[in-house]
Amino acid sequence: MTPKEVVSFAQEQGAKMVDFRFLDFPGIWQHFSIPMSEFDESSFEDGFGFDGSSIRGWLPINASDMLVVPDPSTALMDPFTKVPTLTLIGNIVDPVTKEKYSRDPRYIAQKAEEYLRFTGIGDTAFIGPEAEFFIFDDIRYDSASNFGFYSIDSSEGIWNTGRDERPNLGYKPRHKEGYFPVPPTDSLNDMRNEMVLQMQDLGIRVECQHHEVATAGQAEIDMRFAPLVAMGDQLMWFKYIIKNVARSHNKTVTFMPKPLFGDNGSGMHTHLSIWKDGEPLFAGDQYAGLSEMAMHAVGGVLKHAKALCALTNPTTNSYKRLVPGYEAPVNLAYSSRNRSAALRIPMYSDSPKAKRIEIRFPDPSCNGYMAFSAMLMAAIDGIEKRIDPGEPLDKDIYSLSPEELTNVPSTPGSLDEALAALEEDHEFLCQGDVFTEDVIQAWITYKRNSEVDPVRLRPHPYEFMLYYDI
Repeated sequence: MTPKEVVSFAQEQGAKMVDFRFLDFPGIWQHFSIPMSEFDESSFEDGFGFDGSSIRGWLPINASDMLVVPDPSTALMDPFTKVPTLTLIGNIVDPVTKEKYSRDPRYIAQKAEEYLRFTGIGDTAFIGPEAEFFIFDDIRYDSASNFGFYSIDSSEGIWNTGRDERPNLGYKPRHKEGYFPVPPTDSLNDMRNEMVLQMQDLGIRVECQHHEVATAGQAEIDMRFAPLVAMGDQLMWFKYIIKNVARSHNKTVTFMPKPLFGDNGSGMHTHLSIWKDGEPLFAGDQYAGLSEMAMHAVGGVLKHAKALCALTNPTTNSYKRLVPGYEAPVNLAYSSRNRSAALRIPMYSDSPKAKRIEIRFPDPSCNGYMAFSAMLMAAIDGIEKRIDPGEPLDKDIYSLSPEELTNVPSTPGSLDEALAALEEDHEFLCQGDVFTEDVIQAWITYKRNSEVDPVRLRPHPYEFMLYYDI
């Protein structure tokens, strides 16, 4: 829509408020609202001022004035607000120079798309994330100098088979057996359907929904692939819709990768393909039906995977999921069938349009705009440098000998290791000024100071089980 069309659309929908949304550095939607009386076509040029000093990872207080300039193509009516509200995603702009802000994740994604076109490799990067999440009934947590705890509950939790629920009807998925029984064991089917229909009402194409492997309400909803920036926008709406539908049922959702001990974590397998002039470029006559270009893209992703993890798996909790020896895709190799490989080539269809690579190590705690951009930049680097991905890993990883496993590198073992890898390997991200040196260093500093060190300094509850009587 044009600015004029957006204003008309808002009036036709009876909007009384206009809400502007943007991301902080880690990837959480921020917003503020104005009355409709303050909104007109000039809003799309002038923008609206706000204080950026309180936004995580952004400007210091002495340089905090920022503008959010709404993107008219993102106009939608919010389905959850009591007062009719037009919602717009905005770009962050410096009020003095009028330049876009380098730490705005959406701007990074826009630059990644521009860089792809600049290289001449292709004109569109299609992204298809499969984000998993948990739907819980109750979550309590706290931490102080003398205590720390969390407590999760779910009516589906296998630990509640003996609870007096008056009556307890059973039908609780056992650990690792949630994929995917019909109701009544799958008690959340109707809620997931409601989430899907709400997404469709907002124009998001959804391919399927289902219960996931873990007990206690693990779920997955798959969006149809879309261009990179558009998918970044959709992923934010995706999380917003899922959380608010769950809340309307008095339930809570988390995209934490590993909230439960002893069961599967939540990943976000991400499908990537590059197209040009409406034609797919990843289909060919090489391994698993890939083109030579796609094979080099695989090589780029694998080469830079350790650094990518700092952006695709950006929490300390991410590395409770990425643990060698389990089902997590920690092995930095590619395969057409082996799901423990970090990169897989889906074989569901022979259509050239369906040919893509599936990057399996990311998780849904990431900032989508930055994670998608980083994966694309790694693929571009592989294509431009013709990086050889090596031989595929088509063997059962669990049957490999220790000698064979030593030749298969793994994802980092912690966020600190991933940040160190990013520190050493980020030149590929800075091509075309997509990620700036300031963005990389600010990300590393923020993650170390705000997440790695606070977790590292605190005793873990299980350490008391292990060591209190020493």
